[in-house]
Amino acid sequence: MALALLIGTLNRVMIVELHVPASWVSVMVAMPIVVAPFRALIGFSSDTHHSELGWKRVPFIWRGTLLQFGGLAMMPFALLVLSGQGHASEAPVWIGHLGAGVAFLLVGAGLHTTQTAGLALATDLAPEQTRPKVVGLMYVMLLIGMMVSAVGFGSFLSEFNPGRLIQVVQASAAFTIILNVIALWKQESRVRVPLSQRPKGETFQESWTRFCQGGQAIRRLVAVGLGTMAFSMEDILLEPYGGEILHLSVGATTALTATLALGGLFGFSLASNVLSKGFDPFRMASIGAFCGIPAFLAVIFSATVGSTLMFAIGICAIGFGGGLFGHGTLTATMNLAPPGQSGLALGAWGAVQATAAGVAIAAGGVIRDLLDSHYQAPFGYDMVYSIEIAMLAITMITMVPLMKKWPRTG
Repeated sequence: MALALLIGTLNRVMIVELHVPASWVSVMVAMPIVVAPFRALIGFSSDTHHSELGWKRVPFIWRGTLLQFGGLAMMPFALLVLSGQGHASEAPVWIGHLGAGVAFLLVGAGLHTTQTAGLALATDLAPEQTRPKVVGLMYVMLLIGMMVSAVGFGSFLSEFNPGRLIQVVQASAAFTIILNVIALWKQESRVRVPLSQRPKGETFQESWTRFCQGGQAIRRLVAVGLGTMAFSMEDILLEPYGGEILHLSVGATTALTATLALGGLFGFSLASNVLSKGFDPFRMASIGAFCGIPAFLAVIFSATVGSTLMFAIGICAIGFGGGLFGHGTLTATMNLAPPGQSGLALGAWGAVQATAAGVAIAAGGVIRDLLDSHYQAPFGYDMVYSIEIAMLAITMITMVPLMKKWPRTG
């Protein structure tokens, strides 16, 4: 729900309805990258945490939920001040910038904390042979949530006004608390260890050094970063592209987020089925990167031929390729995590992924603004999509040494 709101509905509303420059919007959406590098530390802390209630992962998921709630609660007011709408125009401009930045930062910190601890908990609970299906199930539910939320946001904001924006975003804050409390119920067993019996574990530096020494960990993280950037640079540009270039309405462009999620749903479902039969997860990720190349080409040429259908197909294919890539890299990370380091391994994966996505989102908005100020639209958009195509090719090359060799037959 938060992802659909941040990378889908809000960026369209801020750019088109509130007339906030795309570079500002991209920076706001990318604010969570300030927290992203700490995901490895969050994962390590959840590996070694001992609470008096006997939980390791649950306290981190709860803290993340509270951070996310706080950010969503203040976000709509900060955005209205930032855009100068209504009475908000009387407030100093810097208040809008500061408030919006803090709101996005809180939501991002909550997302990172909750996701890292949640993935580590799933790894704790799932045997290795069932992890591809567990990853698939989690991401299917994530994408279903994005699809339902995107459709709901599009419906409620079909006739935009500031009051409706406040209602929608703050309702999202309330639903965050309600749904996460339900999700946490009886997920983790309580194992209470007296303070005197708690072992003294290794430090974060020692744990990180041990993690980096095995299984080409650095190359795996580089591949994750490159592929994530390639699939993320267009995140805040697809809806403005549909509105500005193809002249689609708010409701129609918000539905594109659901289309992206639908493609991802197909990708994750296919990957879950194939990987559970023993298919190499890095080969699956490479196939996903390959699928992204024609998908971005379809988006580029949709403006040339003026085809909304081609645009929608391209977006769906981007989601499909991203689903294969994300499932493959996450499954590989879960399977290759050293004993007792599942939180650290998944935190490192999440840190690289989130940082790469944040940098890519910010870069996409800035590149679009710079080029559109000198060239006629949609040149700026198309250049961003072309850069993503090149990065997908580099990602495929990077992952070649990570793939298992095909077994010989006959």
